[in-house]
Amino acid sequence: MVYTIVVHLYAKDDAESIAKLHEKLIEASQVYSKDRETISWFVMQDHIDKRAFTIVERYEHESSQQYHLGNPYWKTFDPYVMPLLDRPMDLRRFHELDTSNEVMLQSTLDALAANAAQN
Repeated sequence: MVYTIVVHLYAKDDAESIAKLHEKLIEASQVYSKDRETISWFVMQDHIDKRAFTIVERYEHESSQQYHLGNPYWKTFDPYVMPLLDRPMDLRRFHELDTSNEVMLQSTLDALAANAAQN
């Protein structure tokens, strides 16, 4: 089961903090994407609010975090990033749902049938 961490970061309201955070997140993605049992390590910036960033970390298992936390780079991340933030990081942990088996609810079938009957 894929284990996912989603982190929201909000930069201070100055161009330098935004630029430094932007570059550090790109660097972190390039480093962490190579960690063992890491499926992906995406970084994103909001399309409107340039101060808002999101990290989506996807691991093969919850235990896969040990490789991420054991990476020497990890010790450099918080000391660099924390002074650039306007508020604490918002970190959420998830187990991805298994979508490999088809699911079709009766309410969906009824709606599709009603729509087909109208056309």
